[in-house]
Amino acid sequence: MITAGIDMGSRSVKVVLLEQINVDSAPQLQYAVKKAHLMMPGELDADQAAERAFSEALAAAGVARDDVKSVFATGAGRKQVAFATEGVTEMTAGAKGAVYMYPNARTVVDVGAEEGRGIKTDAEGKAVDFAGNEKCAAGAGSFAEAMSRALQLTLAEFGEASLKSDRTIPMNAQCTVFAESEVVSLIHSSTPKEDIAKAVLDAVASRVCAMVRRVGIEGEVVLIGGMAHNPGFVKSLKGAMGVDAVSLPDLPEFVSALGCALIAAERQH
Repeated sequence: MITAGIDMGSRSVKVVLLEQINVDSAPQLQYAVKKAHLMMPGELDADQAAERAFSEALAAAGVARDDVKSVFATGAGRKQVAFATEGVTEMTAGAKGAVYMYPNARTVVDVGAEEGRGIKTDAEGKAVDFAGNEKCAAGAGSFAEAMSRALQLTLAEFGEASLKSDRTIPMNAQCTVFAESEVVSLIHSSTPKEDIAKAVLDAVASRVCAMVRRVGIEGEVVLIGGMAHNPGFVKSLKGAMGVDAVSLPDLPEFVSALGCALIAAERQH
């Protein structure tokens, strides 16, 4: 049996095709990811982007559309996935996917391009509480991206640069526009780029940590979403949360799509 999960994010569409595998000795159902596919929608409308991303994933996996028993969608644009069987919230999908990958996970930190959130989950991967910043990008990836442009660095260079600094420079602005003015002031005062990069990522981590603390930090902490690829942010987040380790999936941007596909499979049973 094959199910699909589609995460309609603000910047990209992620598709996971999940296949049930029969293992006679296994005490519970086993699954394997058949295909993980990411597409940047460009100028496409959300419904067109979903259709194309799904079609590309099917073609790459060699799977016929009729072979997919159920399609669940999540993300900001989940209601635009016309062919989806059902839609689930980002918290529901993220918790499910994270606990499937890390059974001891109880705290899930999800930081994407436009949104950040902290999720408390139980042992079954059900979200029991959450807090997010859906009205402000200051605790998300686009904030760091905007600041990296101000420093004329790529986002990857920005994250690496922050690792070279051990200074703590507070950033007080809560808005991207005002924060950019702070960055410009630091540039004019000849503050090294690596110190500015660390200050920005410390600020993002501090705002994300405040959300996570509202739901409580317990058990294994898992970071999902695109910002998990930024080593500077990961270091800042661990410092802000006061934890020694944060688990990082190999493909953190696909965890919510995986959670969708898992929920779709469970509903089939």
